[in-house]
Amino acid sequence: MNKETNIDDNNVPVGYPLKDMEILLFDGDGNEVGSNQIGEMAVRSRYLSPGYWRKTDFTRAAFLPSTESGGERTYRTGDLGLMLDDGCLLHMGRKDFQVKVRGHRVEVGEIEAALLNSGKIKEVVVTLREDRPGDQRLVAYVVPAETPAPTVTAMRHALAEKLPSYMIPSAFVMLHALPLLPNCKVDRRQLPTPGSTRADLASPSLAPQTPVEEALADIWAEILGLDQVGIHDNFLELGGDSLLAVRIISRVISIMQVDIPLRSLFESPTVADMAMVITQNQIKKAEQKDIERMLAELERLSDNAAKQLLSTEGAESNKK
Repeated sequence: MNKETNIDDNNVPVGYPLKDMEILLFDGDGNEVGSNQIGEMAVRSRYLSPGYWRKTDFTRAAFLPSTESGGERTYRTGDLGLMLDDGCLLHMGRKDFQVKVRGHRVEVGEIEAALLNSGKIKEVVVTLREDRPGDQRLVAYVVPAETPAPTVTAMRHALAEKLPSYMIPSAFVMLHALPLLPNCKVDRRQLPTPGSTRADLASPSLAPQTPVEEALADIWAEILGLDQVGIHDNFLELGGDSLLAVRIISRVISIMQVDIPLRSLFESPTVADMAMVITQNQIKKAEQKDIERMLAELERLSDNAAKQLLSTEGAESNKK
């Protein structure tokens, strides 16, 4: 077996198992996982400690008897690891930081590794927060490796190529450095609460142009906990999720008296797009005397979108 592992990212390898030691990786259900998959690291050997001193519960949970003869035992370390094809082991964090988000078990170490592997992040910590009752969300605290720092849009797109949507953090907080304890471990209690400032997205923040856009922007800002929302900001990039989508659609239906399905927010994920959907919906139910006014508003929305597109294309052309 070739044991010349190339280190091309920020994950420092633990190394290879010693003689008479076997390294296993287990998933959350206790099943072994294969190479290039993250699991809890376990050491199997005849040469292990008999257990924790006077802590039988700890011993029973961590030390597993072998099903094979030979006196081997298995010790579950509580650390997460990933085994490369050549047998080299990478340390991916602590199992203690495994969280459950909307019914999905999430390894925050896997999210952190994916961000670090982008090459644009120096340090990162991902944690589950519940700053508002019932509103659990993943938050990534990022120390960028370069200036300017990558946008939230870029980081979300990079994660989307490797991870399922439920593992993408709802919020990204940029820091100059991570808060540390005296032992140099991250002091998670000192990680700041995500603020109400709009995230640094790829699209510029544009103010509402019509009454419908103004009403929608106010609803989005209130429910997302932001001080402002641009009409071309993507709902998911602002930290939106399925639960917040339900609240937004419920509020829209209540205030604007329109009948739109939940999926419309994901199919039209910006204030400008949703304004078009709502105005079209209102026209279908409007009295004849109101149709001309609404058609004019639709035309104005279209004109604004076209002007913005031309402005963006012009700016890109000037850059070139």
